Amino acid sequence: MLPSAMYRIRLDDDGRQVLAHIADRIDRNFIRVLVGDRVRVELSPVDRGRGRIVEKVG
Repeated sequence: MLPSAMYRIRLDDDGRQVLAHIADRIDRNFIRVLVGDRVRVELSPVDRGRGRIVEKVG
């Protein structure tokens, strides 16, 4: 976890890294995201280096 509740996420398809924050729905439900967890990310259409964590997978 980086400052301001940002996470550095490595994408499975091409291995690049993006910065992502947690979506409000996950934050309200008190779901913890730890190092090594697999998550689903929505990428920003404006900046492909940023995104939002929308769900924890498996």
